[in-house]
Amino acid sequence: MGSGFNIAMRDLDIRGAGDLLGANQSGFINDIGFDTYQKILDEAILELKENEFKSVFSEELKERGFVKECILETDLSLVIPDDYVNDINERLTLYKRLDTLTFHEAISAFSKELKDRFGEIPSQTKELINTLNLREQAKKIGFEKLVIKQNKLVGKFTTSHPTYFESTSFTKVLNFVQKHKKGVQLKERNKVLILTLENIGTIQEANEKLQAVNGLRFYLKIIHKFSSEISL
Repeated sequence: MGSGFNIAMRDLDIRGAGDLLGANQSGFINDIGFDTYQKILDEAILELKENEFKSVFSEELKERGFVKECILETDLSLVIPDDYVNDINERLTLYKRLDTLTFHEAISAFSKELKDRFGEIPSQTKELINTLNLREQAKKIGFEKLVIKQNKLVGKFTTSHPTYFESTSFTKVLNFVQKHKKGVQLKERNKVLILTLENIGTIQEANEKLQAVNGLRFYLKIIHKFSSEISL
């Protein structure tokens, strides 16, 4: 008796409870930081919208993509080198800021700031910045995981939304595969649909290829413009 209550109280202690912005705060919010706490809160709210209140937020959910986050795994060097930004706390701050950038104007401004403060941006840092566009395009396609290794790009499609394969996003993938048979494979492996693209040696090349999969060829001009800006 009472074990359920104790579990619930422990859950509150871990997640944090009390005033959202006030000083009366239970749990470890001071340790994990408000940004992480806010991320946990957003995930909980989204879960409620997708389940208990699905009918109320049906229109809003339609506008959301099928994939909320795409994991990137690669053997490429994507870092801010120690000899470029010496202070470890400053590097961590830059990584954190970079992870929150979404708009291309913000990415460009971030790159210009790096150059103004620390000098010419190293190639591995440019590639790191390019991953922001890459992951965004991967989510639009429907990839839950993206692996770039040994000059190959392997995208693993979402398994969380059965209706995805009836969507226009997946139709674009099929159209791309039909038009580009060389170096392109679409097959099922362990009940997961996988798209493999060959001759992908950089994040920039992966970016351009996913743009083509999305049918946004005009967008490549923006990518080239952005790449030239961070190279200045």
